[in-house]
Amino acid sequence: MSFSFDFEPKPRRTSVGVDVGGVLVGGGAPVVVQSMTNTDTADIDATVAQVAALHRAGSEIVRITVDRDESAAAVPKIRERLLRLGLDVPLVGDFHYIGHKLLADHPACAEALAKYRINPGNVGFKDKKDRQFAAIVETAIRHDKPVRIGVNWGSLDQELLTRLMDENQDKGFPLTAQQVMREAICQSALLSAELAEEIGLARDHIILSAKVSNVQDLIAVYAMLSARSDHALHLGLTEAGMGTKGIVASSASLGLLMQQGIGDTIRISLTPEPGGGRTREVQVAQELLQVMGFRQFIPVVAACPGCGRTTSTVFQELAQKIQDDIRKNMPVWREKYPGVEGLKVAVMGCIVNGPGESKHADIGISLPGTGELPIAPVYVDGKKAMTLRGTNIAGEFETLVNDYIEKRYGTGQAAAE
Repeated sequence: MSFSFDFEPKPRRTSVGVDVGGVLVGGGAPVVVQSMTNTDTADIDATVAQVAALHRAGSEIVRITVDRDESAAAVPKIRERLLRLGLDVPLVGDFHYIGHKLLADHPACAEALAKYRINPGNVGFKDKKDRQFAAIVETAIRHDKPVRIGVNWGSLDQELLTRLMDENQDKGFPLTAQQVMREAICQSALLSAELAEEIGLARDHIILSAKVSNVQDLIAVYAMLSARSDHALHLGLTEAGMGTKGIVASSASLGLLMQQGIGDTIRISLTPEPGGGRTREVQVAQELLQVMGFRQFIPVVAACPGCGRTTSTVFQELAQKIQDDIRKNMPVWREKYPGVEGLKVAVMGCIVNGPGESKHADIGISLPGTGELPIAPVYVDGKKAMTLRGTNIAGEFETLVNDYIEKRYGTGQAAAE
């Protein structure tokens, strides 16, 4: 017989914690939300604005591209500008091909960044590979910066993959090509981490990632990595795509891994809609962690999906407005109302599940469905508190929610407790 505890999240995998600009990744710390800009880093104004927007949306670490001299020269100015805005957000430098040269030529950039990201597949080729990798690691050691060794199957170390393919052939093909590819990704991360430690970078300065764009491959590779090392792990489905496809694929893969206790920091790699905002990826990451019960970022608004009983759009409009108000106000509410992120609000469309769901929330309303009397019972802390009537039910409930927040989480309540 199965019991509910059989399906509880597995305990978090034990990993070595890494301090990234004051944000602890791994070591038992809550799973961290990351994001990445898509601005030209040399455009200081645009990059500062986007980093600020991502951070205010809830990104705890932000990665920026450092691809040429102009970008590297801009990094310390971006960092300084953000600090003047009161935003002490750790910046991660994303390096490919010439990272060793950029860090050497721009020591202020090396110092301003909170972490360096290296891709073993394109840090260098043939005899230059280990030398250029070592140069970045040595810079990290001098500046006391952590490094993420980020393997990506789109730029996988071809020498390593070829060697493993040849070995598999010599043994009579015991593994499929897909299994060999997974092994190559895993080995690339682990061998690079081993080399970094041999050079002198401490394990508490190393984070690993192994990104692919296929859900099943991602799950397999991270399961392999988690079993073979205690490095902190950065989770992300690379090139997840646009819209619902990217959200579903990322949530399915990262959700399953985190349910197994795997993962110390996550990024949702969504492709924005043309002209769309970049902060969507932060919202998805937060909501994934929140719905799985791993972290609490903003109040939860429960709302029914609607059916033939709810031909009116009032409950949908009210749920949307409350949700939008919460997101807009959270930067202020976090300071003004400590603990408000744990608030649960229910906006239901009819009598079937409305009262029951409202009782489960801190404050909830059951709006009248089609053919029901134009009354709406309101429940506070699990008990029916009042009934709203008339044409301004939605507006009155918004006021009640704001009053509830002030009463429960305001400074007066905090002082009383």
